[in-house]
Amino acid sequence: MKVFVTGGTGFIGGHVVRKLRARGDEVRVLVRNPEKGRSLADLGCELVEGTVSDREVIKNGMLGCDAVIHGAAVYEVGIPESEHEAMHEANVGGTENVIAACRAAGARRVVHVGTEAALMAGQPLVNVDEDAPLRPDSPALYSSSKARAEQRVRAANGDGLETVVVRPRFVWGRGDTTLLPQIVSMTKAGRFAWIGGGGQLTATTHIDNTVEGLVLGAARGKPGGVYFVTDGDPVVFREFVSQLIRTQGLEPPTRTLPLPVARAAAAASESAWKLLRRKDRPPLTRFTVWVSALECTINDSRAREELGYREVTTRAQGLEEVRQDAA
Repeated sequence: MKVFVTGGTGFIGGHVVRKLRARGDEVRVLVRNPEKGRSLADLGCELVEGTVSDREVIKNGMLGCDAVIHGAAVYEVGIPESEHEAMHEANVGGTENVIAACRAAGARRVVHVGTEAALMAGQPLVNVDEDAPLRPDSPALYSSSKARAEQRVRAANGDGLETVVVRPRFVWGRGDTTLLPQIVSMTKAGRFAWIGGGGQLTATTHIDNTVEGLVLGAARGKPGGVYFVTDGDPVVFREFVSQLIRTQGLEPPTRTLPLPVARAAAAASESAWKLLRRKDRPPLTRFTVWVSALECTINDSRAREELGYREVTTRAQGLEEVRQDAA
């Protein structure tokens, strides 16, 4: 295939590009900064300089492509009020631009990198599947913007364009530039605490398994389809994150924070930061509490049945890779 990828210099997008190139696909990658895309160019990718805000640029980049994998998004927790519009424009407006560019360029299929966060509004997610409602009304901006973006994608299916949404949860593994570095930084600074004790169950999706789901979605996903992909059975959040921390040569923290206290502190922090119009991030947010203290278990049987999805990297293998990288 000839594939156009947005977000190709990010954690997920970079692994997608490498997978596509390894199997011989032609790949064009949208890059804001060509210097950041140099390693992708070395793999034989064609770089298209621009952002998802420039519809003409991405349309031209998509010309002749069979499929588009849209992974570009802004992920920021607790951003100040002044930046809310920018996140909405990147996540929702950028997705609208990608859809319009697909139609204009004649791309047959777009695969959108979704997230379970699009279902979050402060409640646990227990064995949820793809029929669970999106929450564009979520008080967390990341959740609401990703829900709205997915709504746009699903509504666009038809009239010559096939849309597929693939949703990983808690993406981790070798080359992580977001999740593990944040955990390590907080642990070293003594700011990490297990909210509610950390004993809840959670789903995870190793980066290799995430990419496997996205590539299968591009090849086999039903038009209009939505698919969760995970590492299989859920794990206890505290046990898994503790294993991740130990791969970095650190001992996991023991400090805990009661869930009601964390909820109240997060609400108070967000309100105070909004009132004071502070430009930095509050120390605790509602979204942080949700993702680190509430159960999130997922039924990914649809991907297994319709896509033939199977995890290609086990948690034990992934943890050993991360440990070796840190050594």
